[in-house]
Amino acid sequence: MAKHTRPIEKDTSGAPELPDLIGADDGVVRAMMQWLAHLKSERRLSPKTVEAYARDLRQCLQFLCTHWGEPVTLARFAALEAADVRAFLAMRRADDIAGRSLMRTLAGLRSFGRFLEREGQGKVGALSGVRAPKIAKSLPKPLPMDAAKRLTDADERAGETRETWVLARDAAVMALLYGSGLRISEALGLKRREVPRPGEGDVLIVTGKGNKTRMVPVLQNVLALIDEYARLCPYPLPADGPMFLGAKGGPLSPRIIQLAMERLRGALGLPDSATPHALRHSFATHLLSRGGDLRAIQELLGHASLSTTQIYTGIDSERLLQVYASAHPRR
Repeated sequence: MAKHTRPIEKDTSGAPELPDLIGADDGVVRAMMQWLAHLKSERRLSPKTVEAYARDLRQCLQFLCTHWGEPVTLARFAALEAADVRAFLAMRRADDIAGRSLMRTLAGLRSFGRFLEREGQGKVGALSGVRAPKIAKSLPKPLPMDAAKRLTDADERAGETRETWVLARDAAVMALLYGSGLRISEALGLKRREVPRPGEGDVLIVTGKGNKTRMVPVLQNVLALIDEYARLCPYPLPADGPMFLGAKGGPLSPRIIQLAMERLRGALGLPDSATPHALRHSFATHLLSRGGDLRAIQELLGHASLSTTQIYTGIDSERLLQVYASAHPRR
């Protein structure tokens, strides 16, 4: 009995618009559009992830068209062989694409293959038979505690020809990144009503990757810095508007904080690895070095997997060895 297949619907509500795919027929284009809409509306992946997956699949389809010498159809894609996938990944690696990006590419292709299978368009078994490329483990580079604290001091930039409220704003954002371990997008995504005033609360509800929310503690001295910025800010800060504003009164761009960090790096003699994201690394590492529980740190950082948080255990290995040497009962 022939296997029943369900045609891909043309309704692509919620999917990003795509140009015509070179080397793929209309059936593949419609399937890709519906898949991306599924990732966005049902899987709730971040827009950047959806965009990256779309780009990776587009590159793969264009490669396969050249590799096979014919346009890619849904039936042909379902008959994909492991050698075809390896050839595509080898081509991407030859373009100096990093292992982590290749892992994302393979994950996206597998997601598209699973989607086609659920839609009755065949099983792309070759994708599960290809091993993910190995990637070199790179440890985060945290800042020393004193340097992290100095970055949150507006007086460190007192000599700059910038308005006082701008310096206060940048110091408040950096204090928030270090004090609560936030991603820069999470800090700049906060609304005024979501940030308690000093003495009126000690937690934040932040929205992280995949629109997932989590509760994180916030220090009173960090709230005091934010309150000082709000007092100096020349623009209104309505409850439903962004907490942090740019020089012209619009939402603050992450690039502005990155540039502020670059200027401070020079003033404090810090390496290029001292970025806004390094403050988040420093938050996790310094908590761990003070005896913080790894699973609690995982929750604070908003990591979906403990393995992501475990990279911080390698940073404080010297302290852990000292504790082992001094405390093990058989020493």
